[in-house]
Amino acid sequence: MNHWVGIGRLTRDPEVRYTQSGKACAKFTLAIDDGWGEKKKTHFIPCVAWEKTAEIISQYVSKGQKIAVEGRIQTRSYDANDGTKRYVTEVVVTYMEFCDSKSGQQLSDAKEFGGTAVPDEDIPF
Repeated sequence: MNHWVGIGRLTRDPEVRYTQSGKACAKFTLAIDDGWGEKKKTHFIPCVAWEKTAEIISQYVSKGQKIAVEGRIQTRSYDANDGTKRYVTEVVVTYMEFCDSKSGQQLSDAKEFGGTAVPDEDIPF
């Protein structure tokens, strides 16, 4: 089974490119904290998203924003310009969810779906 799930913050704005056939490809890196206090370690996970997921990420996600991603680990290699072989391990994103909410967006989402926004301090967990 090859399944990966993680929540982290983008280290910089996504890099978006299009293939010759017009498919969108978004590359980004997630910074994910592991542990806390003295044992806290940050992992930097390279991610790539394709097509509609890539377009959404390119339009609505930016540096510092927290997102959850789900996908699979992929390894590949290529020959660099200097003739050396390079190896890449990355997460191919199949699903993405926003974890941060902006106050303005939260209100517009509440109106759109007919609900009301609930302040964080009212949530019991």
